[in-house]
Amino acid sequence: MAKTSEPTIIKKYANRRLYNTGTSTYVTLEDLAVMVKGEEDFIVYDAKSGEDITRSVLTQIIFEQEGKGQNLLPVTFLRQLIRFYGDSMQGLVPSFLEYSMTSLTQEQDKLRSQMSEAFGVNAFDAIEEQVKRNTEMFERAMKMFMPFAPTMETAGASATKAAPKAEPATDLDDMKKQLAAMQAQLTALSEKK
Repeated sequence: MAKTSEPTIIKKYANRRLYNTGTSTYVTLEDLAVMVKGEEDFIVYDAKSGEDITRSVLTQIIFEQEGKGQNLLPVTFLRQLIRFYGDSMQGLVPSFLEYSMTSLTQEQDKLRSQMSEAFGVNAFDAIEEQVKRNTEMFERAMKMFMPFAPTMETAGASATKAAPKAEPATDLDDMKKQLAAMQAQLTALSEKK
């Protein structure tokens, strides 16, 4: 089916079957995942109520992919994401994540070519730099909304003073470092233009 500017309508019936109105066929979550990867836009409606349930269906697709062992989301990230629900920062998180993913998507081709050219340690250093930069940007955004909250540096310094033994780095700390490294690499790549 040719791509159009209008999103394809998918209807989800009570028996959990998904019906693609564009092709007049029943589809699976796997079929929808292929559509997403092919950049084909769609909206999923509950056939009975007419409610837009696209978000929950996309979440189901992610759940299935993770269940197949294609782990993309670290456990620490998932835990932190859950912690944001109901938090005062909840409204900021979607915008930040969307911005980060858009930046990564825009720079992925450059990043792939750089990684293939510098296959090895340098490629991983670039990713780490990007992760570090993203983390710093996120912390700056948090400071705007919570100017008197302790920063990670001051919180870490006070924790170090309070506890004589240094605690082992958490997966979240590792993820933050990686995110900042990736951001730095993307910036460096865009500056080379």
